[in-house]
Amino acid sequence: MAIHSPESRIWWNEPVARGELVWVAIAFVWGLIMFFMMIYWHIYGKQNLSAVVGRVDPEVYVGKVEAFTEKYKVREEGETGIPVAKPEAGGDAYMVARTFEWWPVLELEKGKSYKLHLSSADLQHGFSLQPTNINIQVHPGLEHVVTVTPNESGTFGVVCNEYCGLGHHVMGGRIYVVEPGQGG
Repeated sequence: MAIHSPESRIWWNEPVARGELVWVAIAFVWGLIMFFMMIYWHIYGKQNLSAVVGRVDPEVYVGKVEAFTEKYKVREEGETGIPVAKPEAGGDAYMVARTFEWWPVLELEKGKSYKLHLSSADLQHGFSLQPTNINIQVHPGLEHVVTVTPNESGTFGVVCNEYCGLGHHVMGGRIYVVEPGQGG
């Protein structure tokens, strides 16, 4: 509520200054450019993931991840004892976010495609693959399936980028990308 009533009750009939019209036009044109650039970059930019998302019971998903890990386990991480799973090239790879870890560690082959399945067992988490620019919000009850083809070998960190509680700052995971025929 205004302290004083406006001089003219019909403010939309007031003339608009030329400078304001110019800025409104610039903002409108910029908005159109950004809208079409989003579409362009999604198709040609190769930086936005096209994920398939479906509903899944968190307990059922955790069971899938555990079965996957048991089937494809190649070793355990040194101090942590977290299993490292190496799926077949062209196959499915599963990771689950849970307070406060990404589980299991994955080992993928460079140049091979995988369907990466992501979900959460408990809270909303973030999947941020470092140093690449892959970011996904992961919710319990939703399963994201993303096709990934690693194009360089190395160790990639998985960081939770959505605040999930007091241990959020230590929540992480790893994906190893190895040359074909190595690792295991």
